[in-house]
Amino acid sequence: MEHEVFVPVPAERLREALADPARVARAVPGLQQDAGAEPVAGRLKVRVGSHSVTYRGSVRITGQDDGSYAIEGDATETRGTGVVKLALTLSLREADGGATVRFEGTASADGRVTELPPDAVASATGRLLSRFAENLGTLGAADEVGPLDEPPPGKAPEEPQAPEPPAPVEPPAPIDLPPAAFEAEVPPSALPEDFPGDDAPPAEAAHARRTMIGRSAEEVDHAPPRGRYAPVPAPQTIAPNPVLRWAAPAAAVALASAIVVTRALRRRR
Repeated sequence: MEHEVFVPVPAERLREALADPARVARAVPGLQQDAGAEPVAGRLKVRVGSHSVTYRGSVRITGQDDGSYAIEGDATETRGTGVVKLALTLSLREADGGATVRFEGTASADGRVTELPPDAVASATGRLLSRFAENLGTLGAADEVGPLDEPPPGKAPEEPQAPEPPAPVEPPAPIDLPPAAFEAEVPPSALPEDFPGDDAPPAEAAHARRTMIGRSAEEVDHAPPRGRYAPVPAPQTIAPNPVLRWAAPAAAVALASAIVVTRALRRRR
């Protein structure tokens, strides 16, 4: 297996990142570190085509005398018995505007990954190595940019200068008006003397004030509307009183009886 990736970061910065296991663990894409384990150990989900396989394992990176790095790792499927082992050599080469990261070595696997197409497995492996190199370059570039407020060695920090006071603002010059402007007579008003002034309320307001006199604030707020907006009362149905239904016939019978008795008494006399 051979794979190359260009990273726009100097090779020296990449070497500093590879020497720190914590930064190497951050560069592995999708790695979920186990608490209390080695820096580069945990769970990693690898997507191969439309399938995904989750492994749990560890990776070790060791520097060599020739400037390269030996990468050894092994992992086991979390939901199976498949095992993956790899032995890679990582080398760095200076390039225009950055460095080239080269991976070469071998890997063996069994389990679910052997049931997937070889092209998909090779593509997933190359994508994983490319993202690892790019993340490593991002971490190296972040270390290259130092704090902006740190002065260079051998130079004392400059003291902040006090802001200059604002220039005084001159007051505007007074405007001289001719004395005739103050001595002019005011013409009399053309309105009649009994014309209501601005203090007199209009007729509608006076009527509303007289209407609300003697009423509480709650009654005024909840008073029903009047005029064209007043609600139309519902028609009331008056049922006839059953007593009145028999009162008229009874009175007629009593009147007729009185007439008959009166005539009978007259005949006897």
